[in-house]
Amino acid sequence: MQQTHKIYDIVRDAYSPTNYNELNWSGGFAEYLELVEKNPKICRTAFQRVHDMIMHFGTYDYVEHKKKLVHYKFFDDPLNNGKDAVFGLDVHLVKLVNFFKAASLRYGPEKRVLLLHGPVGSAKSTIARLLKKGLEWYSYQADGALYTYDWINLKDRLNMEDTMACPMHEEPLRLIPEEARAKVLSYLNKGKSFDQKIYVEGNIDPACRFIFNELMKQYGGDWERVVKNHIRVRRLLLSEKDRVGIGTFQPKDEKNQDSTELTGDLNYRKIAEYGSDSDPRAFNFDGEFNIANRGMVEFVEMLKLDVAFLYDLLGASQEHRIKPKKFAQTDIDEVIVGHTNEPEYRKLQNNEFMEALRDRTVKIDVPYITKLKEETKIYRKDFNPESVPHIHIAPHTIETAAMWAVMTRLEEPKKANLTMMQKLKLYDGKTLPGYTEDNIKELRKEAMREGLDGISPRYIQDKISNALVDDRGNGCINPFIVLNELEGGLKNHSLIRDEETKKRYRELLANVKQEYEDIVKNEVQRAISADEEAIAKLCGNYIDNVKAYTQKERVRNKYTGQSEEPDERLMRSIEEKIDIPESRKDDFRREIMNYIGALALEGKTFDYKTNERLHKALELKLFEDQKDTIKLTSLVSNVVDKETQAKIDVVKNRLIKNYGYCDICSNDALHFVASIFARGDVKRSSN
Repeated sequence: MQQTHKIYDIVRDAYSPTNYNELNWSGGFAEYLELVEKNPKICRTAFQRVHDMIMHFGTYDYVEHKKKLVHYKFFDDPLNNGKDAVFGLDVHLVKLVNFFKAASLRYGPEKRVLLLHGPVGSAKSTIARLLKKGLEWYSYQADGALYTYDWINLKDRLNMEDTMACPMHEEPLRLIPEEARAKVLSYLNKGKSFDQKIYVEGNIDPACRFIFNELMKQYGGDWERVVKNHIRVRRLLLSEKDRVGIGTFQPKDEKNQDSTELTGDLNYRKIAEYGSDSDPRAFNFDGEFNIANRGMVEFVEMLKLDVAFLYDLLGASQEHRIKPKKFAQTDIDEVIVGHTNEPEYRKLQNNEFMEALRDRTVKIDVPYITKLKEETKIYRKDFNPESVPHIHIAPHTIETAAMWAVMTRLEEPKKANLTMMQKLKLYDGKTLPGYTEDNIKELRKEAMREGLDGISPRYIQDKISNALVDDRGNGCINPFIVLNELEGGLKNHSLIRDEETKKRYRELLANVKQEYEDIVKNEVQRAISADEEAIAKLCGNYIDNVKAYTQKERVRNKYTGQSEEPDERLMRSIEEKIDIPESRKDDFRREIMNYIGALALEGKTFDYKTNERLHKALELKLFEDQKDTIKLTSLVSNVVDKETQAKIDVVKNRLIKNYGYCDICSNDALHFVASIFARGDVKRSSN
């Protein structure tokens, strides 16, 4: 019983009477005018509402490759905990939001069809879905409130049902006759800035126009009595499910397509009631253009539509009008968003009969992601401990899959000394000697088609899913399982027909496997040399020798007590680990001492962890000193003595604790790295 009461409380909080009454407000036309005077934003156009909805969630600025960018938080999908979040497309989303901003200011884009263009799986549908979902949510908020009207008290006057909702959810101010509208708007806009002004254009739909004209006859042209006695204004809540303010049109088989799906159709039952098929009351204004009025209509794979449908788009975009069967052109106020892939867009470009549509279209590219960390976010969203609790995903499994996906989308570097892997790292924000931010901008400029070809995120998601279902790792999947799954699927990939492309993709997979080999080897090395006390001791020894070397002093041997020359062999064995050449050793040592001196002046103590390069060098040196004592290569032969096993268990625990491995994948990583070292030993012995 207590549980039942708790559930009731939760529902009551979500649907409080106060909230319900606000969302279902209704009142007379005069009351609505008072609302307009207090808050002109309730009369916004569809484009203004979309732009304000996006901006409602806020933005933040950041700099990338010397270029200032804006991130719109709306595209993180805060309404659904990031389920439809869009990653790595800020440059293109800025263009999208600028389109809505210009349209909201009536600069021209409000007369265009917005066409999202890009390869399959590049988030075009996701962006459209976000916009629709956002509009729905915004209409429920005080900031996003909008209103429409119903006709009431009609039965005695017009011999019809007593109440009729405006079929196209019109803005109530459209009821003001055009002859008086300019003066009314001038009064309402007095003292308002350009971006706050109210605009009311167009006439009411045919059904409402018919009722309005009939009532005006009966009241002898007394407009005030018509709106006072027969108009009830109410809050309008947009809903795709209820087909209110948000429409979606999907292409079907040509034989089953009918333009009435866009502009409405006759209601044959009501023809008998009203006696004519040209009576607007006998027409269903329920086409996608009709029901999406005041909001947004999405055209899925727009350019797959029959040509007759595309012609309907011309008037809907440029003139904001549609032509229902047997009726005059009808005004609409809605955002038209379509999306298409590249082959379909090329067909449009090559079709000389569709120049009018091309001229009325604003194309915004939605390419694949070309930044590794952003691509990784897509898969982490779907494959994480919460969504996959029963199988452990080994470290770097998601990253290596994303790495390959991004590399398939990049163009081969024109610089001979730059590899694809290095290019990927530069794009991801890593630094390479000899490459500045300007160089990276230049790389992007010269690769015109990057992100428009390559492997879709859907393919990666499918193959990771296959690996999880097969569970060949017995409770843990590692990068090699997923990479092999990716490679195995290439031969049957429906979108890759030529063998040359498949060959290139396999070569890139080999590059990724090599990169992973370096990563896992480095992690095992760091786990072996993760003895903080030993590193600190080695660092102290190195610093003592560097100090003596730079100041031309001798070092006291702590065992013999005698002073000796600085240990050049020790210093070079550490510096070589981070590729400090002999010619640069003096500069490097002076840099270290200057850094320590600067810290001392500030009253701070030097910590090797603050110097990333030195830290790495110390770890590699310690690893080299310790790897023989651990005898990692004995894992390959499966003959491990107790002492060695104890040391290996310590390393395994470090991998689990510090790097996110589990018992299975830490064991796999150690065996794999052991096999690498064993190969190295064989090579050395054969030389």
